[in-house]
Amino acid sequence: MTAPGGDTPRDPGLQPERTRLAWRRTTLAFAVAALLAGREALLHGVSPAGLLGLSLCALAWLAFTVATQRRIAALGSARPAAMTAGTAAWAVLCVVVLAVAGALLVFLGPR
Repeated sequence: MTAPGGDTPRDPGLQPERTRLAWRRTTLAFAVAALLAGREALLHGVSPAGLLGLSLCALAWLAFTVATQRRIAALGSARPAAMTAGTAAWAVLCVVVLAVAGALLVFLGPR
């Protein structure tokens, strides 16, 4: 059976729901990593490197959360569009910023 446009009807099943849950789990893991980085920054006293690392972690987490919410909203439609290259690049950039901020905290923080 074909749809009026000639396309076969799509039955996404539970795939969009699994994808939404995966984005939420990833956001939770990102938040835990940012909180641990913040704990590291505050545990050994406040330093300029610690403040920079802490603010980078917070900004990266906020940006990743925004990207996640946009993607989850896009998955809510009956026929979700594929993730754009911009969204993927944004998510990768957020992860790289979190890694750099963590490295700042570990290697440049006070001991």
